[in-house]
Amino acid sequence: MSESAKPVDVAVGILMKSNGDVLLGQRPDGKPYAGYWEFPGGKVEPGESILDALKREFLEELGIVVLGAEPWCCVEHVYPHAHVRLYFYISRAWEGEPQSLEGQAFAWQGSLGVGPLLPATIPLIEWLDRLRYAD
Repeated sequence: MSESAKPVDVAVGILMKSNGDVLLGQRPDGKPYAGYWEFPGGKVEPGESILDALKREFLEELGIVVLGAEPWCCVEHVYPHAHVRLYFYISRAWEGEPQSLEGQAFAWQGSLGVGPLLPATIPLIEWLDRLRYAD
């Protein structure tokens, strides 16, 4: 995989409860990094905004409707199988309870409680922990 390959845009959502817990999902069998934990999300389709992609992915993967989300940060990461540009949004407002619609495990986490974490996810969890404990 060439590092000069055009990155794939990915919408990533951080569902955050009022107590600061965030939702992580486990990558299913058959995907690269199967068994690793990450924030839910997916590829942005041509002509789709990042927020629209996020809303679509959360409905498809978790059966929830995102009512609002704020852009947080953007991180590029080169994996052996893909060069991705990850657009992270934090959402504190959604309808429904997350369901495992694609057979993935998921868990609400207050800190580094599950592993292994997808490499691009590790610094984000650490940043969120610093934000949580700075208040």
